[in-house]
Amino acid sequence: MPAIVPADPTALPRLDAADGARTRPVVQIADAPSFLEGEGFKVRRATAGIDLASADPFLMLDHMGAVEYLPGEAKGAPDHPHRGFETVTYMIDGKMRHLDSYGGGGVITDGATQWMTAGSGVVHSEMPTQDLLDAGGLFHGFQLWVNLPAAQKWADPRYQDLEANQVALAATDDAGAVLRLIAGDLAGVTGPGDTRTPIVYGHATVAPGARLRTAWRADFNALAYVVSGRGSVGSERRPIAEGQIAVFGAGDAIELAADASQDARHAAGMDVLLLGGLPIREQIAWYGPFVMNTRQEIIGAVEDYQAGRMGQIPPDLKRS
Repeated sequence: MPAIVPADPTALPRLDAADGARTRPVVQIADAPSFLEGEGFKVRRATAGIDLASADPFLMLDHMGAVEYLPGEAKGAPDHPHRGFETVTYMIDGKMRHLDSYGGGGVITDGATQWMTAGSGVVHSEMPTQDLLDAGGLFHGFQLWVNLPAAQKWADPRYQDLEANQVALAATDDAGAVLRLIAGDLAGVTGPGDTRTPIVYGHATVAPGARLRTAWRADFNALAYVVSGRGSVGSERRPIAEGQIAVFGAGDAIELAADASQDARHAAGMDVLLLGGLPIREQIAWYGPFVMNTRQEIIGAVEDYQAGRMGQIPPDLKRS
């Protein structure tokens, strides 16, 4: 871990360190509690302990694993509906197979990302591949839910398959930190994900003792979730460790650093997900897999799903 490790970080484009810009302070650090999802796989919900107003347009970030499955142990999320938002599944290690009622799908593995715009409504499944189920193995990934504004909640469903080699790579000036940008524009780097809501989504590895400082849009919020390792965040260098999320305050740049001393299993340093977006600031009505603006729209979503109007996954896809 991670799946994408550049052979020579010194050859990568450099992030704008925004020297002289106002560094964002940290307004909150929260632990990610554990939940069971789908058929019973364990996740850490990074956003459960923070005010969702400070995460807008993000609704939820789940950390899946890392777990070493024995043969027959791997679990997934069978057929279920969504409406009104997007799901973004990023796999660092292991495999997951996505299928949906609009014919989208594929295997997500080793640094790849699946971006599904549920929009007006879709039924999909996320299940372990047969080889992972048969042989077991490492499973480690994330699912991010991104809200859609009212004007886009009824968009046609869409699926984006972002392979690992499409991720945009950049490094800090001393190459002590490497960023993999999945979506958005950050300090002169553009990720491959085509977003309906303006966001930034990236995965950084900060070497022991190194620092990552980068320009950040002042009108975006900013979050940092520690995947592994430990370090500090913000202008005041507050301590943070694996399974914790930081919420940043106002400013034009974010800063984080990895402790010089790391556990043996985190010898590469601290891995962090960086997220930011332009707040939608609309009323939310949320019921399970549906995120709309009013209670009546939620009732409509439940009725449409129960009546089969969100479709079903074609049986031939399940057999392929």
